[in-house]
Amino acid sequence: MTSAPPESGQAAPAVTIHADGTSAEPLRVVITGASSGLGEAFAREYAQRHPGVRLLLIARRADRLAELVRQLGSRAHCDPAVLDVTDTAALRTACRTFVERHGPPDVVIANAGISAGTSTGIAGDGATFRRIMDVNLHALRETFDAVIGPMQQAGAGTLVGIASVAGVRGLPGSEAYSASKAAAIAYLESLRTGLRGSGVAVVTIAPGFVRTEMTAVNRFRMPFLIDADVFARSAVDAIERRRRFVVIPWPMALVARVLRVLPAALYDALVARAPRKSRQAGTPQGAPDA
Repeated sequence: MTSAPPESGQAAPAVTIHADGTSAEPLRVVITGASSGLGEAFAREYAQRHPGVRLLLIARRADRLAELVRQLGSRAHCDPAVLDVTDTAALRTACRTFVERHGPPDVVIANAGISAGTSTGIAGDGATFRRIMDVNLHALRETFDAVIGPMQQAGAGTLVGIASVAGVRGLPGSEAYSASKAAAIAYLESLRTGLRGSGVAVVTIAPGFVRTEMTAVNRFRMPFLIDADVFARSAVDAIERRRRFVVIPWPMALVARVLRVLPAALYDALVARAPRKSRQAGTPQGAPDA
Protein backbone atom coordinates (compact mmCIF):
# COMPACT_ATOMS: atom_id res chain seq x y z
CA MET A 1 0.00 0.00 0.00
CA THR A 2 1.01 3.62 -0.49
CA SER A 3 0.35 6.91 1.24
CA ALA A 4 -1.05 9.93 -0.52
CA PRO A 5 -0.59 13.36 1.14
CA PRO A 6 -3.42 15.87 1.37
CA GLU A 7 -3.59 18.83 -0.97
CA SER A 8 -1.74 21.87 0.28
CA GLY A 9 -4.00 23.93 2.51
CA GLN A 10 -6.52 21.12 3.07
CA ALA A 11 -7.27 19.76 6.52
CA ALA A 12 -7.70 16.21 5.19
CA PRO A 13 -5.31 13.63 6.65
CA ALA A 14 -2.96 11.49 4.58
CA VAL A 15 -4.64 8.46 3.05
CA THR A 16 -3.29 4.91 3.12
CA ILE A 17 -4.24 3.09 -0.07
CA HIS A 18 -4.77 -0.67 -0.26
CA ALA A 19 -4.35 -2.75 -3.42
CA ASP A 20 -8.13 -2.78 -4.04
CA GLY A 21 -8.24 1.01 -4.24
CA THR A 22 -9.73 1.64 -0.80
CA SER A 23 -8.17 3.51 2.08
CA ALA A 24 -7.40 2.10 5.51
CA GLU A 25 -10.27 1.78 7.96
CA PRO A 26 -12.50 3.46 8.82
CA LEU A 27 -14.06 3.38 5.38
CA ARG A 28 -15.49 6.71 4.20
CA VAL A 29 -18.73 6.53 2.21
CA VAL A 30 -20.99 9.25 0.78
CA ILE A 31 -24.61 8.31 0.00
CA THR A 32 -27.24 10.59 -1.52
CA GLY A 33 -30.93 9.79 -1.22
CA ALA A 34 -30.05 8.15 2.10
CA SER A 35 -33.31 8.52 4.03
CA SER A 36 -35.16 5.55 2.55
CA GLY A 37 -35.13 2.70 0.07
CA LEU A 38 -31.85 1.91 -1.65
CA GLY A 39 -29.97 4.72 0.06
CA GLU A 40 -31.06 3.56 3.50
CA ALA A 41 -30.26 -0.04 2.56
CA PHE A 42 -26.77 0.99 1.41
CA ALA A 43 -26.14 2.74 4.74
CA ARG A 44 -27.26 -0.30 6.72
CA GLU A 45 -25.19 -2.67 4.59
CA TYR A 46 -22.02 -0.62 5.01
CA ALA A 47 -22.59 -0.29 8.77
CA GLN A 48 -22.99 -4.06 9.03
CA ARG A 49 -20.12 -4.94 6.71
CA HIS A 50 -17.66 -2.28 7.91
CA PRO A 51 -18.32 -1.43 11.58
CA GLY A 52 -17.08 2.06 12.36
CA VAL A 53 -17.62 3.26 8.78
CA ARG A 54 -17.85 7.04 8.34
CA LEU A 55 -21.01 7.92 6.43
CA LEU A 56 -22.02 11.20 4.86
CA LEU A 57 -25.77 10.66 4.54
CA ILE A 58 -27.49 13.17 2.29
CA ALA A 59 -31.27 13.38 2.03
CA ARG A 60 -34.12 15.85 2.02
CA ARG A 61 -36.28 14.36 4.79
CA ALA A 62 -34.81 15.34 8.16
CA ASP A 63 -37.01 13.08 10.27
CA ARG A 64 -36.28 9.95 8.27
CA LEU A 65 -32.57 10.73 8.20
CA ALA A 66 -32.42 11.31 11.96
CA GLU A 67 -34.17 8.01 12.60
CA LEU A 68 -31.71 6.16 10.37
CA VAL A 69 -28.75 7.70 12.19
CA ARG A 70 -30.31 6.69 15.52
CA GLN A 71 -30.81 3.11 14.37
CA LEU A 72 -27.29 2.76 13.02
CA GLY A 73 -25.96 3.78 16.42
CA SER A 74 -22.36 2.94 17.20
CA ARG A 75 -21.97 0.80 14.07
CA ALA A 76 -21.36 3.92 11.98
CA HIS A 77 -20.07 7.44 12.47
CA CYS A 78 -22.69 9.48 10.63
CA ASP A 79 -22.56 13.00 9.24
CA PRO A 80 -26.19 13.68 8.24
CA ALA A 81 -26.80 16.48 5.74
CA VAL A 82 -30.38 17.57 5.13
CA LEU A 83 -30.52 19.13 1.68
CA ASP A 84 -31.97 18.88 -1.81
CA VAL A 85 -29.36 17.43 -4.16
CA THR A 86 -30.34 19.99 -6.81
CA ASP A 87 -29.07 22.69 -4.41
CA THR A 88 -25.53 22.51 -5.77
CA ALA A 89 -24.04 24.97 -3.27
CA ALA A 90 -25.40 23.04 -0.28
CA LEU A 91 -24.30 19.74 -1.80
CA ARG A 92 -20.77 21.00 -2.37
CA THR A 93 -20.58 22.41 1.16
CA ALA A 94 -21.62 19.10 2.71
CA CYS A 95 -19.07 17.17 0.66
CA ARG A 96 -16.27 19.66 1.27
CA THR A 97 -16.91 19.59 5.02
CA PHE A 98 -16.82 15.79 5.05
CA VAL A 99 -13.51 15.72 3.16
CA GLU A 100 -11.98 18.32 5.47
CA ARG A 101 -13.02 16.34 8.54
CA HIS A 102 -12.28 12.80 7.41
CA GLY A 103 -10.35 12.80 4.13
CA PRO A 104 -11.43 11.90 0.60
CA PRO A 105 -14.23 9.33 0.39
CA ASP A 106 -13.54 5.73 -0.55
CA VAL A 107 -17.00 5.28 -2.07
CA VAL A 108 -19.50 7.84 -3.36
CA ILE A 109 -22.96 6.52 -4.20
CA ALA A 110 -25.10 8.94 -6.22
CA ASN A 111 -28.41 7.28 -5.45
CA ALA A 112 -30.94 10.11 -5.12
CA GLY A 113 -33.68 9.72 -7.68
CA ILE A 114 -37.31 10.45 -8.41
CA SER A 115 -39.82 9.04 -10.85
CA ALA A 116 -43.22 9.83 -12.31
CA GLY A 117 -45.01 9.01 -15.52
CA THR A 118 -44.49 11.69 -18.19
CA SER A 119 -45.67 12.04 -21.79
CA THR A 120 -45.00 14.72 -24.36
CA GLY A 121 -48.16 16.68 -25.11
CA ILE A 122 -49.60 16.40 -21.60
CA ALA A 123 -50.06 19.76 -19.90
CA GLY A 124 -47.65 20.28 -17.00
CA ASP A 125 -45.37 17.39 -17.85
CA GLY A 126 -42.59 19.70 -19.00
CA ALA A 127 -41.88 20.82 -15.43
CA THR A 128 -41.97 17.24 -14.18
CA PHE A 129 -39.57 16.20 -16.96
CA ARG A 130 -37.09 18.92 -15.99
CA ARG A 131 -37.29 18.05 -12.30
CA ILE A 132 -36.63 14.36 -12.96
CA MET A 133 -33.64 15.20 -15.16
CA ASP A 134 -32.30 17.63 -12.55
CA VAL A 135 -32.39 15.03 -9.78
CA ASN A 136 -31.54 11.85 -11.68
CA LEU A 137 -28.86 13.21 -14.01
CA HIS A 138 -27.59 16.68 -13.20
CA ALA A 139 -27.37 16.09 -9.43
CA LEU A 140 -25.56 12.80 -10.07
CA ARG A 141 -22.88 14.70 -11.96
CA GLU A 142 -22.71 17.46 -9.33
CA THR A 143 -22.30 14.88 -6.55
CA PHE A 144 -19.25 13.42 -8.27
CA ASP A 145 -17.88 16.84 -9.19
CA ALA A 146 -17.92 17.82 -5.51
CA VAL A 147 -15.58 14.98 -4.50
CA ILE A 148 -13.61 13.90 -7.53
CA GLY A 149 -10.69 16.31 -6.98
CA PRO A 150 -9.59 14.89 -3.59
CA MET A 151 -10.20 11.34 -4.83
CA GLN A 152 -7.99 11.87 -7.88
CA GLN A 153 -5.31 13.40 -5.71
CA ALA A 154 -5.41 10.34 -3.46
CA GLY A 155 -5.43 8.09 -6.54
CA ALA A 156 -8.17 5.95 -5.06
CA GLY A 157 -11.88 5.52 -4.51
CA THR A 158 -15.01 4.45 -6.35
CA LEU A 159 -17.77 6.58 -7.84
CA VAL A 160 -21.07 4.69 -8.01
CA GLY A 161 -24.00 5.83 -10.14
CA ILE A 162 -27.44 4.30 -9.73
CA ALA A 163 -28.95 3.92 -13.18
CA SER A 164 -31.86 1.59 -14.08
CA VAL A 165 -32.91 -1.13 -16.46
CA ALA A 166 -35.41 1.52 -17.61
CA GLY A 167 -32.45 3.29 -19.19
CA VAL A 168 -31.59 0.38 -21.50
CA ARG A 169 -34.55 1.05 -23.82
CA GLY A 170 -37.20 3.78 -23.66
CA LEU A 171 -40.44 2.81 -21.94
CA PRO A 172 -43.82 4.28 -22.97
CA GLY A 173 -45.17 6.78 -20.49
CA SER A 174 -41.77 7.01 -18.75
CA GLU A 175 -40.13 9.51 -21.04
CA ALA A 176 -38.34 11.52 -18.37
CA TYR A 177 -37.31 8.57 -16.23
CA SER A 178 -36.04 6.46 -19.12
CA ALA A 179 -34.25 9.46 -20.63
CA SER A 180 -32.59 10.38 -17.33
CA LYS A 181 -31.36 6.83 -16.77
CA ALA A 182 -30.17 6.33 -20.34
CA ALA A 183 -28.24 9.58 -20.06
CA ALA A 184 -26.83 8.49 -16.70
CA ILE A 185 -25.57 5.21 -18.19
CA ALA A 186 -23.82 7.05 -21.03
CA TYR A 187 -22.41 9.70 -18.68
CA LEU A 188 -21.03 7.08 -16.30
CA GLU A 189 -19.40 5.19 -19.15
CA SER A 190 -17.77 8.38 -20.42
CA LEU A 191 -16.56 9.20 -16.92
CA ARG A 192 -15.24 5.68 -16.38
CA THR A 193 -13.18 5.65 -19.56
CA GLY A 194 -11.93 9.16 -18.88
CA LEU A 195 -10.67 8.17 -15.42
CA ARG A 196 -8.92 5.02 -16.58
CA GLY A 197 -5.50 4.80 -14.95
CA SER A 198 -6.29 7.44 -12.32
CA GLY A 199 -6.99 4.97 -9.50
CA VAL A 200 -10.58 6.18 -9.29
CA ALA A 201 -13.10 3.58 -10.47
CA VAL A 202 -16.62 4.17 -11.77
CA VAL A 203 -19.34 1.58 -11.17
CA THR A 204 -22.73 1.72 -12.88
CA ILE A 205 -25.50 -0.18 -11.12
CA ALA A 206 -28.80 -0.70 -12.94
CA PRO A 207 -31.50 -1.98 -10.60
CA GLY A 208 -34.47 -3.91 -11.85
CA PHE A 209 -37.54 -3.86 -9.62
CA VAL A 210 -36.73 -3.32 -5.94
CA ARG A 211 -39.37 -3.13 -3.22
CA THR A 212 -39.25 0.56 -2.19
CA GLU A 213 -41.48 3.62 -1.92
CA MET A 214 -40.85 4.31 -5.59
CA THR A 215 -42.13 0.95 -6.80
CA ALA A 216 -44.97 0.83 -4.26
CA VAL A 217 -47.08 3.05 -6.55
CA ASN A 218 -46.72 0.70 -9.53
CA ARG A 219 -49.96 -1.05 -10.42
CA PHE A 220 -48.49 -3.68 -12.66
CA ARG A 221 -46.60 -6.93 -12.23
CA MET A 222 -42.92 -6.40 -11.44
CA PRO A 223 -40.86 -9.43 -12.46
CA PHE A 224 -37.93 -10.50 -10.30
CA LEU A 225 -38.93 -8.05 -7.53
CA ILE A 226 -36.42 -8.10 -4.64
CA ASP A 227 -36.13 -6.43 -1.24
CA ALA A 228 -33.87 -3.41 -0.78
CA ASP A 229 -31.52 -5.18 1.63
CA VAL A 230 -30.98 -8.00 -0.86
CA PHE A 231 -30.22 -5.42 -3.55
CA ALA A 232 -27.77 -3.53 -1.31
CA ARG A 233 -25.88 -6.69 -0.44
CA SER A 234 -25.33 -7.55 -4.10
CA ALA A 235 -24.59 -3.93 -4.99
CA VAL A 236 -21.89 -3.51 -2.34
CA ASP A 237 -20.34 -6.78 -3.50
CA ALA A 238 -20.16 -5.29 -7.01
CA ILE A 239 -18.75 -2.01 -5.69
CA GLU A 240 -16.02 -3.75 -3.73
CA ARG A 241 -15.07 -5.74 -6.83
CA ARG A 242 -15.10 -2.49 -8.83
CA ARG A 243 -17.33 -3.99 -11.50
CA ARG A 244 -17.91 -1.59 -14.37
CA PHE A 245 -21.59 -2.29 -15.05
CA VAL A 246 -23.98 -4.55 -13.19
CA VAL A 247 -27.72 -5.22 -13.33
CA ILE A 248 -29.38 -6.38 -10.11
CA PRO A 249 -30.99 -8.89 -9.74
CA TRP A 250 -29.13 -11.13 -12.17
CA PRO A 251 -32.25 -12.46 -13.98
CA MET A 252 -33.02 -8.88 -14.98
CA ALA A 253 -29.54 -8.69 -16.51
CA LEU A 254 -30.65 -11.33 -18.99
CA VAL A 255 -33.75 -9.27 -19.79
CA ALA A 256 -31.59 -6.17 -20.29
CA ARG A 257 -29.32 -8.02 -22.73
CA VAL A 258 -32.29 -9.16 -24.78
CA LEU A 259 -33.78 -5.66 -24.79
CA ARG A 260 -30.52 -4.18 -26.09
CA VAL A 261 -30.49 -6.35 -29.20
CA LEU A 262 -34.18 -6.45 -30.12
CA PRO A 263 -34.90 -4.81 -33.49
CA ALA A 264 -36.79 -1.55 -33.08
CA ALA A 265 -39.91 -2.81 -34.87
CA LEU A 266 -40.16 -5.87 -32.63
CA TYR A 267 -39.44 -3.86 -29.49
CA ASP A 268 -42.13 -1.31 -30.39
CA ALA A 269 -44.71 -4.04 -30.87
CA LEU A 270 -43.86 -5.69 -27.56
CA VAL A 271 -43.93 -2.61 -25.33
CA ALA A 272 -46.60 -0.47 -26.99
CA ARG A 273 -49.28 -1.94 -24.74
CA ALA A 274 -47.10 -2.24 -21.65
CA PRO A 275 -48.47 -0.75 -18.39
CA ARG A 276 -47.54 2.89 -17.84
CA LYS A 277 -45.71 4.25 -14.83
CA SER A 278 -47.96 6.03 -12.34
CA ARG A 279 -48.40 9.73 -13.08
CA GLN A 280 -48.18 10.43 -9.36
CA ALA A 281 -45.77 13.34 -9.19
CA GLY A 282 -43.97 14.42 -6.07
CA THR A 283 -42.29 11.13 -5.35
CA PRO A 284 -39.98 12.16 -2.50
CA GLN A 285 -36.49 13.01 -3.59
CA GLY A 286 -34.16 10.45 -2.16
CA ALA A 287 -36.67 7.67 -2.67
CA PRO A 288 -34.54 4.90 -4.09
CA ASP A 289 -34.19 4.10 -7.69
CA ALA A 290 -36.09 1.27 -9.31
